[in-house]
Amino acid sequence: MANTALLVIDAQKIYTEKDGALACKDASRTLEKINKLISRFAEKNLPVIYIRHQHKKDGSDTGRLFDYEAEGEGEEEFNFVEGTDEVKYAPKLKLVERRHEIIKNRYSAFANNKLGQLLKKLKVNRVVICGFMTNFCCESTARDALDLDYYVDFIVDATGTPGTDEYNEVKVRSVVAELLGAGFARIFKTSDYLKESV
Repeated sequence: MANTALLVIDAQKIYTEKDGALACKDASRTLEKINKLISRFAEKNLPVIYIRHQHKKDGSDTGRLFDYEAEGEGEEEFNFVEGTDEVKYAPKLKLVERRHEIIKNRYSAFANNKLGQLLKKLKVNRVVICGFMTNFCCESTARDALDLDYYVDFIVDATGTPGTDEYNEVKVRSVVAELLGAGFARIFKTSDYLKESV
């Protein structure tokens, strides 16, 4: 475990508050599991890295992220705008004193920031992924991590999603776990991970 870091991805108000644009039905229980992981890593003096999604107000750093969700041509509204309430950490998220923080503007936590440099500095070769959303930022980060030669542990019930038009949160978690478990990551439930790995 000496070379392992916990990535807490996008545990932000947009997902965890009932009036959030991407509110997740199971957010409270998901946060409880995330906090258990954070507590264990802090107890073991292992790195906890908090990652938040955020964009400039003018949208100049959104890239192609919102191209496929606009309802009409020329749609200019987007979420995760800097300075807004929705990009703040979830109120119930445990913030440890010795922590690292990263801002990202892509789905993958490795894109367009210094996460890779930080992990090298910390001599990390295994990342443990939890946070929001299961099927976007968490999954994208897991796939990128493997390609960057990290070992990947994906704590599926400590990830949250509002689901899709066809799949609820339970189904999305199941599908993502099946796909990632086929060659990208070790898949755990929080309780099993805490028993077996740290």
